[in-house]
Amino acid sequence: MSLTTKIITAMFFGILFGSVIKFLNDIGWFGPVGYLIFYDILANGVFDIIGKIFIASLRLAVVPLVFVSLICGVCSIASTSQLRSISFKTISLYLFTTAVAISLALFCALLIEPGTNLNMALPQEFSPQTAPSFKDVIVNIFPTNPVAAMAEGNMLQIIVFALLFGIALKGAGDFAEPLRHSFERLNKVILKLVTTLIQLAPYGVFSLLLTIFAMQGIGVIGNLAKYFFLLLGVLLLHGFFTYGFLLFSLAKLSPFTFFMKVRSLAVFAFSTSSSSATMPVTLETVQNKLGVNSSVCSLTVPLGATINMDGTAIMQGIATVFIAQAYNVDISLSGYLMVVLTATLASIGTAGVPGVGLIMLAMVLQQVGLPVEGIALVIGVDRLLDMTRTAVNVCGDAMVSVLVAKSENEFNELIFKDRSK
Repeated sequence: MSLTTKIITAMFFGILFGSVIKFLNDIGWFGPVGYLIFYDILANGVFDIIGKIFIASLRLAVVPLVFVSLICGVCSIASTSQLRSISFKTISLYLFTTAVAISLALFCALLIEPGTNLNMALPQEFSPQTAPSFKDVIVNIFPTNPVAAMAEGNMLQIIVFALLFGIALKGAGDFAEPLRHSFERLNKVILKLVTTLIQLAPYGVFSLLLTIFAMQGIGVIGNLAKYFFLLLGVLLLHGFFTYGFLLFSLAKLSPFTFFMKVRSLAVFAFSTSSSSATMPVTLETVQNKLGVNSSVCSLTVPLGATINMDGTAIMQGIATVFIAQAYNVDISLSGYLMVVLTATLASIGTAGVPGVGLIMLAMVLQQVGLPVEGIALVIGVDRLLDMTRTAVNVCGDAMVSVLVAKSENEFNELIFKDRSK
């Protein structure tokens, strides 16, 4: 089996076995001994430990990989003007796809009306984490202590410091040549570490999904089936149609080839539910399977994992309409336009904040005058949908990397078309 086939097989059996364990427990098939063995020892014990160790191992590689690869990428860029061009195109494309995502979500939600006639009672109080102000976000992008930023995993600060360090290293001339070579060697070692960790992916994916579905199960969808499948459908529509259209129209590349190349990346992101944890795999896929030069993907991928939240933006739009309809609150056209603007800007404004999806949703609800407590209506199925949102996000990172690389002539089309990779 190829690694991709192993990962997909592991995902399938993880979901299957986890769902079966949950179902058998719900119908009372397990006695006290069975519950102890299948839940406490296996699902919530052995496999949960394996899954958490796997995620921790991936996170271990994220900070050094981003820092070192970004420095190497900046040093390999021909000029400062090209660096500005790559940065501008990357951020612009991420904001554009996020705006498209939230607009598509609102259109589909208003068309299908997932929350009509639900007549739900007021849910229990929900207190989301307070989002930082836009001013604080701008100021906090620039690190005062780069070591602390790395220790805390603050990606935006790490990116800024790596960019500044790379520019200084590039401008230091021949004197700094040995240091540049040292970073290039270190980058190869880190990539070897990532490759080794990726080989263990099937075991991590199986353990993660078995634990999730054994504890939560597919049955949690219940009364929220219309909301769940609408959101799932829009995520898939945006992922395949929007990304495919942009690839075909702007880069003249085959969407089919692209999606075949990123399928294992999408499965990986689905399993981990974390763009940051998936970042080493994203970088490896974008560079070695899609043909993007390291000078481009070393910037586009870390930025994407931090600020590109198309999947989360789609959730904002559909959840906002769902909650408004559940409470019978009419939002005017100006209110929906405000949702588009708020969700797009919030994708950067809440970057790097834990629980970012719920924070963004709370910001959107407050902006249009809906009760924040409405988050409790959708939080039950959010964990399952979060996996699909992450898969869409990382595919968006890969797609934007290809577009930027193609526009900057930093793209190897032979690698992209090579079906063996």
